Amino acid sequence: MPKHKNTQSRQKSLYRVQNWAEYDKALVERGSITVWMSDDFEKTWCYAGPSKRGGQFDYSEQAIKIMLTVENVFHLSNRAAEGFVRSLFTLLKVSLSTPDHTTLSRRGKTLKVKLPKKVSGHIDIVMDSTGLKIYGEGEWKVRTHGKSKRRTWRKLHLGVEPESGEIQAAKLTEAKVSDDAMAAPLLKQIDQPIDKLAADGAYDKRKVYASLNELAPNARVLIPPRKNARIWQHANTKSERLKRDENLRYIRKHGRKAWKNDADYHIRSLAETAMFRIKTIFGDKLSARLMETQMTQALIRCAALNTMTHLGMPQSYKVA
Repeated sequence: MPKHKNTQSRQKSLYRVQNWAEYDKALVERGSITVWMSDDFEKTWCYAGPSKRGGQFDYSEQAIKIMLTVENVFHLSNRAAEGFVRSLFTLLKVSLSTPDHTTLSRRGKTLKVKLPKKVSGHIDIVMDSTGLKIYGEGEWKVRTHGKSKRRTWRKLHLGVEPESGEIQAAKLTEAKVSDDAMAAPLLKQIDQPIDKLAADGAYDKRKVYASLNELAPNARVLIPPRKNARIWQHANTKSERLKRDENLRYIRKHGRKAWKNDADYHIRSLAETAMFRIKTIFGDKLSARLMETQMTQALIRCAALNTMTHLGMPQSYKVA
């Protein structure tokens, strides 16, 4: 008879939420329209910026951001978001007009979205990317007949603070853009000093370490060198030892598993948690058709997720 391996070690650990009352309240608050529309939204609804050539804006960027946030949080189309907010104004007896779907689409191309952040001081960062499907020809046709003229997905690159789950940096690119190419653009979005940066082996590239030396020189780098990696700068040189080479030397001496445990590399998985939350709450597709509006939609979702994070997160502990 074939030997059966012990499956007990394969069982997933069980966790229990210890702040369920607070977390339950936070989940309820996510559906409250007052979370997404501030008390003073009427004062900032109309455009009050400088005049420009041609037709003038009727609505402020804050108004467009509120509309697009409501659209993504409540899974609406541009037209449905227009009707939804208009009905709210009627119920509240607010004498304001609402942007139509054409205005939302046009203004969404150039809208500047700033991520709401509460974490301050020294922070840790984990980087990763995930794919989001977009409007276009189906995946079946692409896989069956080869490359299509239209790309069927985009890549969302994130820099996440692991302890709070707050997104510190975000960027949407075409599928062909590699993860290591986006390290510098993500780092430039982070103002706080970085103590540790964790990422998977795809970031084990010279351009990533060069960006870290420039933008986060004091950060401890937790990027596993590839299995066939070699030392870039040998110890007999007078230059300062590279952080990447020090990681590789430790792995050669103690093993990759020991390095991951001793270096606290497991925090990297928390970037995957943030991506799982985005896809669970907002879905894994982008409804916008143009690259510019797709970027805005992705950033709107990241900003909304940060707001949800600020409302409350579960504090769990291992029970088995």
